[in-house]
Amino acid sequence: MEKPRNSTTVLVTNDDGIYSEGIKILAESLSSLGTIWIVAPQHEQSAVGHSLTLHRPLRVHEIGERELAVDGTPTDCVCLAVKGLLDKKPDLLVSGINRGGNMGDDITYSGTVSAAWEGTLLGIPSFSISTLPDSQEVYNFKPAAEFARRMAQAILKYGLPLNTLLNVNVPNTNGVPISQYKFTRQGRRIFGDSIVEKIDPRGKKYYWIGGTDLGFENIPDSDLLAIHQKCISITPILLDLTNYASIEDLLTWEV
Repeated sequence: MEKPRNSTTVLVTNDDGIYSEGIKILAESLSSLGTIWIVAPQHEQSAVGHSLTLHRPLRVHEIGERELAVDGTPTDCVCLAVKGLLDKKPDLLVSGINRGGNMGDDITYSGTVSAAWEGTLLGIPSFSISTLPDSQEVYNFKPAAEFARRMAQAILKYGLPLNTLLNVNVPNTNGVPISQYKFTRQGRRIFGDSIVEKIDPRGKKYYWIGGTDLGFENIPDSDLLAIHQKCISITPILLDLTNYASIEDLLTWEV
């Protein structure tokens, strides 16, 4: 990648791995904004959440110019990039484009969202972006990539509220550009049985985690409802998880 003259530095990462189609299309879409660094997991790290590798060394492999693969989690990638691999602190962090949505309950599991979370903790304006497949589980990343560029430009222009990241989800449009978006709240999925028990050829039990998706709660202005309405969902996420409304009631407890 030729180094642009623009002094803006953008860090791109994901949880699908550095060889995923989504991250390549995302980096290309953002290339006009400045200098793009890709620092991403060497292998897929979906659903690892905000995990950090503490009990073994991490290794970094140069894949190309300003393209580095880390044998760790998305959070590892952001930490290493910001604290040691890049020549300056990024002006923006973009995590994605994830294969599949990260909405409702998925947010807490998502390595994609967690990378943006880590960037925000480190004082970098950050957002995650995910896209949904069509009915045949085929992904077209172009509409999400185009919107990611628009979102990046807006954040560089306006900034983000303190301690806040944005979680963006793009519905399937069969490759057609999409401009409709809504600022949303986190929704709630409805799942069926989440544990499947099986017997292996040696007669021993094993388990699969992952329930049947039965839909979602009809919460007004939620991310899941926006996607159902074929709108892009943009959810602001605050780092502070404190339930302040409960503190007054909790103060009446005698523990």
